[in-house]
Amino acid sequence: MPDRAPQPVDRQLPTDEARDLISLVRDIAQREIAPSAAEEEDTGRFPREVFTLLSDSGLLGLPYDAEFGGGEQPYEVYLQVLEELAAARLTVGLGVSVHTLASYALAAHGTKEQQTEHLPAMLGGGLLGAYCLSEPASGSDAASLRTKAVRDGDDWVITGTKAWITHGGIADFYTVMARTGEDGPRGITAFLVPGDAEGLSAAVPEKKMGLKGSPTAQVHLDGVRVPDARRLGDEGQGFAIALSALESGRLGIAACAIGVAQAALDEAVSYAAERRQFGKPIADFQGLRFMLADMATQIEAGRALYLTAARLRDAGLPFAKQAAMAKLHCTDTAMRVTTDAVQILGGYGYTADFPAERYMREAKVLQIVEGTNQIQRMVIARHLAGPEER
Repeated sequence: MPDRAPQPVDRQLPTDEARDLISLVRDIAQREIAPSAAEEEDTGRFPREVFTLLSDSGLLGLPYDAEFGGGEQPYEVYLQVLEELAAARLTVGLGVSVHTLASYALAAHGTKEQQTEHLPAMLGGGLLGAYCLSEPASGSDAASLRTKAVRDGDDWVITGTKAWITHGGIADFYTVMARTGEDGPRGITAFLVPGDAEGLSAAVPEKKMGLKGSPTAQVHLDGVRVPDARRLGDEGQGFAIALSALESGRLGIAACAIGVAQAALDEAVSYAAERRQFGKPIADFQGLRFMLADMATQIEAGRALYLTAARLRDAGLPFAKQAAMAKLHCTDTAMRVTTDAVQILGGYGYTADFPAERYMREAKVLQIVEGTNQIQRMVIARHLAGPEER
């Protein structure tokens, strides 16, 4: 029943250039990403060649200045690109989001000389980045990180271990937050560390329930020496840089979550239109139709929420509260929608022959990364009622 088949998302885009960009992304997703997604996720293969293609196509630096090789696109457009990529394969969508996060400190707080030297290769030269804030003993409490950077002449010597690092072990550069001063947030500084720096190594990637194609690993820094010219921002400014980056990064996770949810809905709609029981398609049963309606409504609400936050960011207005709301709502929506998609497919939904179970496993991690959803609730509540009493 073709009239019930899922159609591409009808997007409200600000320019013809943005519409052409989405068309390009959809073409790459359909030809180069989606066909091998299930097999490569099953085997845990990271598609580095896809990221090379995205870089060559100008898709790894979309929200950054054209002067340094970026696409100079508003976040309103960039996030919808992420959604399309994540719908095809979360490893790719999330990877682009993390790369954008890793590039933020240099793009927003680096000197003109630093940006001129490093950004073109990061944004369009085939490089891939990683963001190093969390540690084995400091996840949500990131301000308690213990990795140290000690000044030695014109260099810094960095020692410590970072945890839960997307692209750990395969990244070409790492944006690393390290302690250069007192305990707490004011003693943290940001550094740009080359992926081949002496003393930098990665542990065996974590064995995860989903997102198996995206390597997540501890990164060890054993006396890694970097020149002061690779310090990003002022000494002690690193935690503020990290939080600012995460505000935007949360929008990337929100968009990826809606991409996964949309893929799950599309799968459920297609299956329901084809699967027949009691002499008719199961899509004709009211109970199931209501499930599909609720899934679609939750997805549209999430998309509207992350786009509202993006438009605030593009206008230069405060958006931290809306970013936290978007991350919270969109990732919770992805978990609900993917679970419902498995239910609609019944026994088939529980098998690896269909992608619904993979979407459900992938959705779970989105409620955890870039600040758990409990942390998002704390952020939102602080905007509403002020900080907690100490």
